[in-house]
Amino acid sequence: MIQKFRYKFIAMSTVALLVVILTIVSSICALTYYHARQEVNNVLTILIDNEGQVPNDSQVRQYPQPQFSREGLQQYRYFSVAFNRDTKTTTVNDNHIASVDPQEAQKLGQRVSKRRRTTGQLWYQGVSYAYRVRKQKRTTTIAFLDESLLMARTKELMHTGLFLGVITLVLYTILLMLYSRRVIKPIIQAEHRQKQFITNASHELKTPLTVIAANTEMQEMLGGENEWTKSTHEQVERLTKLINNLVSLARMQEQPHITLTTVDISQIARKAASRFVSVARSGNKQFATQVVSQLKVDGDENLLRELFNILLDNANKYCDPQGTIRLTVQKGRYGKNVVITVANTYRQGANVDYHRFFERFYRADESHTKGSKSGFGIGLSMAQYIVRLMKGKITAKYVDHSLALVITMKLVK
Repeated sequence: MIQKFRYKFIAMSTVALLVVILTIVSSICALTYYHARQEVNNVLTILIDNEGQVPNDSQVRQYPQPQFSREGLQQYRYFSVAFNRDTKTTTVNDNHIASVDPQEAQKLGQRVSKRRRTTGQLWYQGVSYAYRVRKQKRTTTIAFLDESLLMARTKELMHTGLFLGVITLVLYTILLMLYSRRVIKPIIQAEHRQKQFITNASHELKTPLTVIAANTEMQEMLGGENEWTKSTHEQVERLTKLINNLVSLARMQEQPHITLTTVDISQIARKAASRFVSVARSGNKQFATQVVSQLKVDGDENLLRELFNILLDNANKYCDPQGTIRLTVQKGRYGKNVVITVANTYRQGANVDYHRFFERFYRADESHTKGSKSGFGIGLSMAQYIVRLMKGKITAKYVDHSLALVITMKLVK
């Protein structure tokens, strides 16, 4: 349990950091891409406003961006093409680009003119060019800007951010695994002290309980049985059962791993049902069974016997007076699992929180379980632990005025 808690803590912490890193990196990349796109649009606006050329210093000053000086605009690679009304090329300005000659610039201009779009991007020889079209009465001017350098900055920043994020995540996970033992050390110590206290207290309590039981029997021999001696016997039995359950639970938790073997769960269920028939009849309750033969699972035979005893005892405890208890062992819907269902009529259980049924020392309804058959909320916690040791799943649900505990285990063919 402690190891599972540790691994869950590491996993949740790592996922939380991963979400933070992805949020930061994606935000930075998105902002960088947005600014790069804005810079491309602004440069194209300057070029298209000045017939595809860089304006003089006095004209550049009207643009608010500080990087748009005459010298600053020289860093960009661009060219422009102008057409007359007959879509014939009148001028080609390719002084600020070396990878596109005048004939290629004309072809690119004709491609853009056929698109009938004023802005966009096109690829030429593996390079992305952003363009802007401006139509006037006599001419149409198209300005092209090589945006590969600006976009390369964004990609480089994205790759760098992802690389640093992965390195940070790996280092954080390693440090978390190294120091997580220190973090959960108080929990381990508290769990160990709790088990030690249960074991020691159990041994200490058995002696006075034995003395009380012996004194009560002596009193009955001398003065006969009465309601007081009978009540004392009942309370001694309850405390003895509580002590045994606590010791059993502590011992099971000290063995987090068990050796699983293939066992016939149908046979174990039938034997447990045969022993339970007299218990159900003594309480004026109906007991019905439906067990499919030769269903096998990987488990521990002794723990499975204990599991059936716990489930049937719980069903008897919560069953309505003159109600019905049902034990079903059958294949799952797709034939891959064994489904064990122990159900009992429980008409007052509609508003019970069944998610808490497996919490230690939790009892759903004190008034419903009061009396000699009241429990301590340990049995279902033990059942859940047994099922998990055998890699199964147990759930509680309320259907048709009945409380049902459903166990699913993998079928061995």
